Amino acid sequence: MARRRRGLPVNGVLLLDKPAGMSSNHALQRVRRLFQAQKAGHTGTLDPMATGLLPVCFGEATKFSSYLLDADKRYRTYVRLGEITDTGDAEGEIVERRSVAGFTDADIEKVLASFCGEIDQVPPMYSALKHQGKPLYELARQGKTIERAPRRVRVYDMRLLARDAMGFELEVACSKGTYIRTLAEDIGQALGCGAHITALRRLRTGAFDDSGMVSLEALASMSDQAERELQLLEMDVLVKHLPRLSVDGDVAKRLLLGQCVQTDTAGLSIGSTARLYRDNVFLGLVTILVAGEVTPRRLVATA
Repeated sequence: MARRRRGLPVNGVLLLDKPAGMSSNHALQRVRRLFQAQKAGHTGTLDPMATGLLPVCFGEATKFSSYLLDADKRYRTYVRLGEITDTGDAEGEIVERRSVAGFTDADIEKVLASFCGEIDQVPPMYSALKHQGKPLYELARQGKTIERAPRRVRVYDMRLLARDAMGFELEVACSKGTYIRTLAEDIGQALGCGAHITALRRLRTGAFDDSGMVSLEALASMSDQAERELQLLEMDVLVKHLPRLSVDGDVAKRLLLGQCVQTDTAGLSIGSTARLYRDNVFLGLVTILVAGEVTPRRLVATA
């Protein structure tokens, strides 16, 4: 007999404002307990020091979370000049201090411009990437350094927001897989004085921005489960960029049974993925095999 999953069958997406000093997984588990949810997962790790947007998917929404893992991001960070740490952020040990020259805004802007576009970035040792099954950060804590192949990432835009004698505040729009710590270190190296970040906040992931975020404190203060579930977005927000296909009850039933079906696919490209709806209820994703024929791709479990 199948083991019954503990908790409530909560479905949807929460835009969590992750606090500083907490791992993404710890934040996820706190949220899951608050919702008493059977199943939950987040869509892209933030360092413990970092704050901001951490989308959390509940229940059936986890089936579509991969679409956010590949999404572009936007961050705000503070770059501290003149100090290099072993982790690239303020949580590490300072390993070198250098003098900071009298940079002008123009000097900084010129260096920032050189890092916009496609760049190669070597992932930091203090990261969750794995080597022979072990996270790099575990090896780094043992004093080991593993050679890492550079990765191609894209920096769409960098804006200098403010600066002072110690460093500057920066806003960065970038592709998935971009390490802001590494970017700050490379900028510091290009300026000749070294650098690390002392603050990092994620402002955007894909189509989601920080305007709809909810904090752990706010969730904990809510009176009941119904009030908390009002904070959830419908699960199809994860795939809103895909075209929509609406079908009648008979076609929907056959698709939910795993069958290929004939239906009107006008306006949809062969081989593309579409959102499936019946009576405006989201049922999952289908693939357009040929004109007029679709097959299930990833469906929502329905009673």
